[in-house]
Amino acid sequence: MEVHADTRARVEPSKTQRLYLVLRDRIVGGALPPGSRLPSEPELSQVHGVSRVTVRRALDGLERDGLIRRQPGAGTFVINRGNGPAILADFSNMLAHLVEMGRATSVRLISFAYEIPAAPVAGSLRLAAEERAQRSVRVRLIDGAPFSHLTTWVPERIGVTYSEADLATTPLLALLERSGVVCARASQTIGATLAGPETAGALDVEVGSALLSLTRTVFDETGRGVEHLHALYRPDRYAFQMEMTRTGRDGARRWSPVATTTKPSAEDGSGTVRRAPHPGDLQP
Repeated sequence: MEVHADTRARVEPSKTQRLYLVLRDRIVGGALPPGSRLPSEPELSQVHGVSRVTVRRALDGLERDGLIRRQPGAGTFVINRGNGPAILADFSNMLAHLVEMGRATSVRLISFAYEIPAAPVAGSLRLAAEERAQRSVRVRLIDGAPFSHLTTWVPERIGVTYSEADLATTPLLALLERSGVVCARASQTIGATLAGPETAGALDVEVGSALLSLTRTVFDETGRGVEHLHALYRPDRYAFQMEMTRTGRDGARRWSPVATTTKPSAEDGSGTVRRAPHPGDLQP
């Protein structure tokens, strides 16, 4: 039976992503330790039943992630990237030290405009009908590598108090506070999703890669919404962490979060974070 070109185009990326994830899991899980040599492209092609092109694309993804190093004439080797993601966020203290994190990382502003948001966003911010909001899309980087894709909505009455240039250089929380906004509480959910083409390009991952997803709405003292954030994170560079303690007595015992006592930096869309060792930090 003849397979049309458009069908092959849909199937091939799926095979590439599957092989990429298989190899990545073996590397991250320790089955392929640092310094070990990967099978050759023909061997990988035969073992996994895919084309050489698929193998090459999967290896390209691993190389972009800094998990492997190709040495012409010698082979492909696993790189030691250190332990854990570049950033660990304290889940129990999500709004702490936001400005510090903004200063510890760099940001790339992708878009900035005033629009009428979709109903779910408008509802979470409690906007009036047809009320506009400032929409911005940013990518935050650490050590020059992207780890988060941030889409924020801020009511126009607040957004007009700062400029596009301000947002490209100053953490959003600092801009809100400069505008006189007092952030009193927030509602937040965390999940997972797959990278679409735009997000994949911005975070330098394959389309369909797994990402951490965070949605948060921040409210002021009067209960009005002042920011709606949808953040997507690379799980190999960012993770949430929570310290917990057992509290209560008898049948009422439960697990309660314990806020960190360290003094790290924090994320413009997360909370208290600790920066884990990075390979570049280990160089003399």
